[in-house]
Formats: sequence, structure tokens, C-alpha cells
Amino acid sequence: MKDFAYCAPSTLREAVALKAEKGEAARVLAGGTDLIVQLRGKRFAPDCIIDIKNVPEANELSYGPRRGLVIGAGVPCWHIYNDPEIVARYPGLVDSAAIIGGIQIQGRATFGGNLCNASPSADTIPSLITHSAVCHIAGPDGKRQVAVEDFCTAPGRNVLAPGEILVALQIPIAKKNTGSHYQRFIPRNEMDIAVVGVSSHVTLANRGKEFKAVRIALAAVGPTPIFAREAGDSLAGQAVSDEAIGAAAAAAQSAASPISDMRGPAEFRTHLVGVLVKRTLAGAVARARGQFVANAVQEAAG
Repeated sequence: MKDFAYCAPSTLREAVALKAEKGEAARVLAGGTDLIVQLRGKRFAPDCIIDIKNVPEANELSYGPRRGLVIGAGVPCWHIYNDPEIVARYPGLVDSAAIIGGIQIQGRATFGGNLCNASPSADTIPSLITHSAVCHIAGPDGKRQVAVEDFCTAPGRNVLAPGEILVALQIPIAKKNTGSHYQRFIPRNEMDIAVVGVSSHVTLANRGKEFKAVRIALAAVGPTPIFAREAGDSLAGQAVSDEAIGAAAAAAQSAASPISDMRGPAEFRTHLVGVLVKRTLAGAVARARGQFVANAVQEAAG
């Protein structure tokens, strides 16, 4: 590993100035669970590491009726699933936070870092997409916002321009009659990379008997996480039924473009998309109806 300067700015302005000054020779550290591995593997050889753990805006975790949920880019996963309000209002996000690596990784890993790493198999990105999350970005030319579904551009690449930093993620207020669920398929019980991951978010109408709005997102079946917009939109106005859910699952399979690799053939991955879309839609519907669906933390607690 190449020697580098370690910088820990205490303000967002200072962090942006450092990133702008150093350019591609600097990397931002949120949790470091991906970055440290990449440094050891010599994927990156930066001159400077900018640790944003001391930047207040990057460590905000708040919920309110106007802004909804704000998750700073430096907030570790364990804060997500240890917050009762987030667990109650955003269970799909908790599903994702509770299965990233092991408990030690969850003490450092962040949604922001997972997003910036832009892995096609990332566990948090599908949930952020289906929750309509927006990225708050700061750079030398000011601040801007980008929808999460538009953030990743290729494996390991994102829309951040030179000098820009992902500061926080903002998720709309959780409304009544909504539910979300994320599941993945992995060869082992934990600490593995998803062969396929699926997130579904539903809003129900007519006393929980009809789909009002649905968002579905997929992981590990394309060069970037996929927002299966048409699959979700096909359910709007339809009665909640196995037939409707099955048709949406088939539409999601059409949106997937998996490859064959050491973790599974493309045909198997396409099959899994259909299976997991059905399961996550069923889980999201159950949660929207006020029924209990356990996440990984709750299952571990018995």
C-alpha cells in the first residue's frame, strides 16, 4: 500500500476544498470498508485520504415531517437498524443495513460509501432507489441533487464530478399504507455478495386491496443496480393478487441483463429475479397492511 496523507476536515467547506485541490489523487473515506480493501489491492493509490467522519452534515441522521429521513454519507449501518423510528417507517432500508457483511462491518459501513462504490451487487442501492432517495452533493461549483437511480453510471463509477462529495441521502416522508422489503440470494448465510438482490416498495389503496404505486429495483443483474420502472408501474391500479404480482415479476425479469460468472449462470439469475420480486412484493404488501415481517436483526434476536 502506497503512503498517503490522512486528512480529517471538520467542516464541509474544508472537505470540498481538499477534494477539489487534490482531485483524482484524493479518495473520500466514509466507513472505509470498501476503500481499505481497494487500497490494499492497489486498485487506488491516492496521495490523500479525506475522512468525513468529523463533518457534521455527513453524520446527520434525522427524521421530520418536512424533510423526511436524512442519512449522512458517514452514518454507519448500525445506526439505521438501531433507530426505532427508522425501523418502523423504513423497514426496507433496515433489511439492507442488517445484512451488509457482519456485525463488525456494519459498525463502519455506510449507505453513502456503499452507493459511491457503485457495485452492481450493492445491497443498499436497490432499497434507496425504491424509497425514492435523493443524493445531496457538494462541490467547488456549489450543491446539487441527483436521484439515486441516476447516480451509478458503470461498475465502480458514479456521477460525482471532480471535487464533488456525496454529503447525504434524503428519503421522502413515510406515508400510511406503504411498505417495503429487500431480499437477496447468496450462497452462504452471511458475509457474501448477492447473486441477485431485489427491493420492492408499495403504496396500497382501497383498504389495502389495490396497488396505488410500486417501485422495484434489482441488484447484481446488470452493470449498475436497475430501477425496473415498468415492472412497478404495471401494478398501479391493479388488485393485489398473485396473478398481478407474477406479471410484475416477469416484467422485472425482462429488465434484467445478468451475466454468467463464478457466482451463477445468467439463466439462474434471471429465474431468481422472478422469485425475489414475488417475495419482496408479498413482504412489502404485508408491511403496508401492518403485518409483521422480520428483518435480519429481528431474526437474529429470535
